[in-house]
Amino acid sequence: MALSTERKKELAAEHGGSATNTGKSEVQIAMLTERISSMTEHLRGQKNDKNTMLSLIKLVGQRRKLLNYLAKSEISRYREIIAKLKIRK
Repeated sequence: MALSTERKKELAAEHGGSATNTGKSEVQIAMLTERISSMTEHLRGQKNDKNTMLSLIKLVGQRRKLLNYLAKSEISRYREIIAKLKIRK
C-alpha cells in the first residue's frame, strides 16, 4: 500500500518540478491519490477489510483538505491538478 521511493520521486518530479520537492500541495495530492487508488483496488477483492476502509476514508479526507486549501489560495493550480489527476469534485 505504501508508495515506493522511486514512485514518490517520479510524482514529485512530475507535479512539483524537482524530485526533492515533496512539500508542494500538488505533489502531496498526487501521492495521496496514488495511495487511494491502490487501497481501492485492494478493497475490491477484500470487502471486509475494515482497517483499510478506515485508512482510505482518512486519506480521502486529507486529500479533500489539501484540495480545499489549493482552491482557496490559487484556483488555477487547483483546476490544473484535478484535470491532470482526473479527480472529480
